[in-house]
Amino acid sequence: MDIDVLTFPHAAPPAPGEVTQIAPGVLWFRLKLPFQLNHVNIYLIEDDHGWLVLDTGLGTDDCRMGWDSILTGPLKGERLSEMLVTHFHPDHVGLAGWLHQSFGLKLAMPRTEYLYHLMAAHGRGDMYDGAHREFYHTNGLSAELTGVLLDRGLNYLTLTTGVPLAYERIKHGDTRRVGGRDFDILTGGGHALEQAMLLQSSDRLFFAADQVIARISPNVSVHPVEPEEDPLGVYLHDLKALRATVPHDVLVLPGHGLPFHGLHARIDELIAHHASRCARLADGCRAQPMSVADLVPALFDRVLDAHQTGFAFGEVFAHVNYMLGRGELRRETSADGVHRFRSNRSPAAL
Repeated sequence: MDIDVLTFPHAAPPAPGEVTQIAPGVLWFRLKLPFQLNHVNIYLIEDDHGWLVLDTGLGTDDCRMGWDSILTGPLKGERLSEMLVTHFHPDHVGLAGWLHQSFGLKLAMPRTEYLYHLMAAHGRGDMYDGAHREFYHTNGLSAELTGVLLDRGLNYLTLTTGVPLAYERIKHGDTRRVGGRDFDILTGGGHALEQAMLLQSSDRLFFAADQVIARISPNVSVHPVEPEEDPLGVYLHDLKALRATVPHDVLVLPGHGLPFHGLHARIDELIAHHASRCARLADGCRAQPMSVADLVPALFDRVLDAHQTGFAFGEVFAHVNYMLGRGELRRETSADGVHRFRSNRSPAAL
């Protein structure tokens, strides 16, 4: 029988500079982030040669100092053996280059995530500028706010220390042996492109990265380089695949927030959450056609800074593309070149 209520075996996270043993041979600590989501979880899995590092933190001085306090404190005298990075977002891959250079750690990572990181980190600014401006303009964002987002967004992608020039590819269906235990590699899209997750069946451990988090919904966004993509459709499909594949009683070890029991219940909540958001968007453009920028307040009714606005815009766009693909919205392009959307859903369908 599925667990229908989320439970949290640890009421509080590790304090700065401390680690928590979350399971035999598994340690958990946190690194500080300079965003509203102010931390990232790092896990260490014991192997035959030391500790495998699962994700790295952002490429900032705060995260480096966080690592230093762990390695000179509770892990003093211990050895880091290798690193596995779940996806290309800077808070997860940001210190991969530093860990490689400082400790000689080899990198394992999904191919799509590794290559996307290289594109994001090494692409010229002017390569992105035109596509980004067109993307935001045709979907209703002001030129002023577009400029703010471009300045801030590209800086966000530079918060890394690079990656090793060679890496080991991991992919869905692989089995990885770590310290005498087998970990099944699963991947999922939506939040990232090919985000890696690890399932250790005998100990009922599921390292979920950012695919399933207890108290927040992972950001699922449309990006300027793929304006017609349907990441929300991918995310919902892959959530359902996780529900069918991963046992209900695993301990979920997410990239943010607290570890928890109740994976299937949380997946059900996330699916219902996105259905509700689609209903709100349908209602928001029922009386008149609305652009993506016009629809942001329908899902985010609070004041947003530039960093949050970029995520909110992409998130609304993901719901719009999902609903377009299902025939629930239709797109109209005005004389000003802006795409606007009108609901095809009747109120009874909500």
